[in-house]
Amino acid sequence: MNHRSVTWGRYRESRDCVNRILVFTGKGGVGKTSVAAAHARHSALEGKKTLIVSTDMAHNLGDIFEIPLGKTIQQVSENLDVLEIDPNHVMAHDFQDMRRAMANLIGSIGVPDGQLDHLSVFPGMDELFSLLKIMDLHESGQYERIIVDCAPTGETLSLLKFPELLSWYMEKFFPVGKVAMRVLSPISRTVFKVQLPDREAMTDIEKMYVMLMKLQNLLKDRQTTSIRLVSMPEKMVVEETKRNYMYMNLYNFQVDGLYINRILPEDIDNPFFHEWLNIQHQYITELEEVFSEMPIYRIPWFDTDLNGLSGIDRIDREALNGRDVFALQEDLKGERYVKNEAGYLLSIFLPCVEKGEVHLHESGTDLIIKIGNFKRSIPLPASLRSHGVTSAKLDEKTLCVQFES
Repeated sequence: MNHRSVTWGRYRESRDCVNRILVFTGKGGVGKTSVAAAHARHSALEGKKTLIVSTDMAHNLGDIFEIPLGKTIQQVSENLDVLEIDPNHVMAHDFQDMRRAMANLIGSIGVPDGQLDHLSVFPGMDELFSLLKIMDLHESGQYERIIVDCAPTGETLSLLKFPELLSWYMEKFFPVGKVAMRVLSPISRTVFKVQLPDREAMTDIEKMYVMLMKLQNLLKDRQTTSIRLVSMPEKMVVEETKRNYMYMNLYNFQVDGLYINRILPEDIDNPFFHEWLNIQHQYITELEEVFSEMPIYRIPWFDTDLNGLSGIDRIDREALNGRDVFALQEDLKGERYVKNEAGYLLSIFLPCVEKGEVHLHESGTDLIIKIGNFKRSIPLPASLRSHGVTSAKLDEKTLCVQFES
């Protein structure tokens, strides 16, 4: 199967495409690959052209589907293709222009040109090229749905936030065009309809900056991209799932589904499992309270390995059948700017966090929010740079930041 290489000329907005991207993540060992595979199979059986992609360097889609996979897309059944992304292969074969831009970027900070062939040694490069490949496949229009099987929680968050982080550094240290900065800014890209700069007038670094902006917009487009969390009713897994939910909201990603995997049957006739059933019930109740605003799926504990299409179909029948698993959840909370009498109010939904855990301050033209080990720098648009933060409070799981001139 032949696929077009990305060129700088492809600046079509993601909203022109009607296809969806679903990203599955969770703590290692919770069964996220099986759940992602079941969704891909479900989509294919609906007649939708579907691709399931693995960005986890410890790929196991080949094991799940029981077929050998290489570095290119392979068909596993009608309407269903599979790809295990090799970032080095993608970097070498699909993104020559981006590699050149990265070389210019690296050269500008004094790194020898020879490092061009070893870009993957720089933190985040693997993640960046994996995401660019997904964006390329999305924009090609070949697939109506793309299902992404991601690495465990921490690596997935690093993957998703890297484009925003790299864009922030580029804005601070390189003379990227003012129009590109306005497009990237949180308010301008959503409230004002800013025309992208003419590509012929931009440098390679500016083009890369705009490409990163497009990638951010795709990942945060709540009509297109959804994050699905896979969990289990065990203490450590539940706590990590709650933190993951909070951090995804901190970076304004749309989380619109929870999957509670490996649930023991209530009617199990063995005293050994009675206490275990009580513990599971406690954690299932906790998860359902935290994620009450979104669809929740219960997946039973199966008595055998679920490999091959027959095993994947069993998950589909017993957990997904009869539900619209691809429906848009448009009423979920996210990051919002609202103009009010005093100025602007920024609201960020932050579940599962206490007031003392949130640290906020201004630095130049950025608003910096830190929770635990994660920090997000939000560049303020020009329209707010004459404003200052006059109040900030955590109210009903929402951080409210008031800007006044």
